[in-house]
Amino acid sequence: MFLFRVKGAKTRDPHERKSKTKGTLQSDTVCGVWVRMRPALFLCPVLISLLFLLSGLTLISGCNKALCASDVSKCLLQGLCQCRPSEGNCSCCKECMLCLSSLWEECCDCVGMCNPRNYNDSPASSKSTVEELYRPIPSLFRALTEGDTPINMMVVSFPVAEELSHHENLVSFLETLDSQSHNISLPSSSVHDDALCTVVYFDDCVSIRQCKQYCESMGGSKYRWFHNACCECIGPECLDYGSKAIKCMNCLI
Repeated sequence: MFLFRVKGAKTRDPHERKSKTKGTLQSDTVCGVWVRMRPALFLCPVLISLLFLLSGLTLISGCNKALCASDVSKCLLQGLCQCRPSEGNCSCCKECMLCLSSLWEECCDCVGMCNPRNYNDSPASSKSTVEELYRPIPSLFRALTEGDTPINMMVVSFPVAEELSHHENLVSFLETLDSQSHNISLPSSSVHDDALCTVVYFDDCVSIRQCKQYCESMGGSKYRWFHNACCECIGPECLDYGSKAIKCMNCLI
């Protein structure tokens, strides 16, 4: 067999494939990210910017990183949340809100669109929602709270004077009397000493809707639902909104 070498043909260097492979590997690693084609080099500045912005999430104490990181990174990559309302620039606010969609309320602080939240500001047990019930049945409430304590609840009675000991409660009481145009004066201290405010605490945590329903079914006049889900039903003798202390046995946190 005869082998002919074509004139002008380039002899393949046995090391050529190795050197090309080595060069390819070097170009395939861009900013620590594995890519397959050289045009992916343009991603380098974008990736650096994204990593810088995401690292800033750790500096925002109120940002819920576990919930928001994925959607925030998507919106930042699209350049939809780059403006700063705190500096008077809200040109991207609408686009950023649409991008975050249902997570806007939870994640807007992660992209600097709203004030950072302070989740350690005050515990849920220190906050409550109160409401008057339209059709109280005082006789029913007294019957259910006298004698033996019902199952899964605690009955607590204390002087009305203690209920009105706080200044804000007293002001609320006076404003209520004034708005209803009742021509009566504050009860004397002796009457306060004799009158008792009776409230009922449910042992377990309940929703605010359940709290209202339970208190209505007991004939209560008002209810207080603590933001940790403790429910307090307030009796007819109470002049304000009962006690601010949480005493739900299985719902104290």
